[in-house]
Amino acid sequence: MLSQIVRPMVQTQIRLLANSRATRPTMVSTVAHWLGFLGVRAQVTHLDAGAGKIHISLSVDKPEGCDAHDWQQILHNLNTARTEAEVVSINPAEFTPQQQSKMQRLLAYLIQVGAPDSSVDWESLQPQLQALGLSEPMVLGIRSALKVPQALDDLLDGLDSDVAAVALPKAVSIAMLDRQVNASEDQALVALLKAMKHQ
Repeated sequence: MLSQIVRPMVQTQIRLLANSRATRPTMVSTVAHWLGFLGVRAQVTHLDAGAGKIHISLSVDKPEGCDAHDWQQILHNLNTARTEAEVVSINPAEFTPQQQSKMQRLLAYLIQVGAPDSSVDWESLQPQLQALGLSEPMVLGIRSALKVPQALDDLLDGLDSDVAAVALPKAVSIAMLDRQVNASEDQALVALLKAMKHQ
């Protein structure tokens, strides 16, 4: 549903840019306008075209709704990480079996509370989970975890911040599979966000 709303708007903006006599200022205001939809206050500082692409540089202020501490931490991390090689990404494949099980159960919980009054149609769900970039062992673990009811309090008990950080974007994607987030899903996502912040 979201794509059905956004894509026509994008096509309209593209047509506007193509027919504009002031393409550069129109592009600058369009970029800032679209990022504004996401609560991001951005200013275009450089715009150029070359090699069949448009090159844009942005100056981004603290987004609306962004926690001041989180924003300062982001700025600090950007200033202290000198090269991309210094950035260590969290790889779920390196999780312990206990951490992997916790993540599988967390994602299973999101699926269960997303449709509490209906049984899971695994045939249609499996390809959706795979499309989210979940590994085959993770998908199979979720399938196994779906066979029993999961309890959020148990899942949050002793939840590792790294597991929460990896699980959160996947959990958001799962919650949005039906294009809506109910109260139970929202509660779980907020809990994951809090767990991720606690190192």
